[in-house]
Amino acid sequence: MATLIASTDDVPESGSYLFTVEETDGSLEEVILVALADGVSAWKNFCQHETDQRLDRGNGAAMRDGEIICPKHGSMFDAESGYCDNGKAAGSTLVEVEISVRHGQIYLTDDDLEFRHEGGIDDDGGPSSTSHLQL
Repeated sequence: MATLIASTDDVPESGSYLFTVEETDGSLEEVILVALADGVSAWKNFCQHETDQRLDRGNGAAMRDGEIICPKHGSMFDAESGYCDNGKAAGSTLVEVEISVRHGQIYLTDDDLEFRHEGGIDDDGGPSSTSHLQL
């Protein structure tokens, strides 16, 4: 079942839109939406080098030239494929979350996740943090 997450207008051109999902085991996880030249991608909000390291710490993920930057070690992940070819996370790929975009609306279509609220895990459903942080 598809669940409406946000509008494509809610996803900043540079940065990310943060929301929280519930895994099948009941645990909560954060997901980021990032704008692409021709759409939107969704990734679980952690670096592959250190899974407790968030890419979006609540004020939008840092991005440069179509890549998501890990704020701790500087590894850069391609926003479209999730692949990293540099830094400590080189050779890894972000965990993709299945979404679909229809008529400017973004839907969560990943059967293993249930939408909980916009914003991070600790935001209790408050407004999403979607700054336009640029480096």
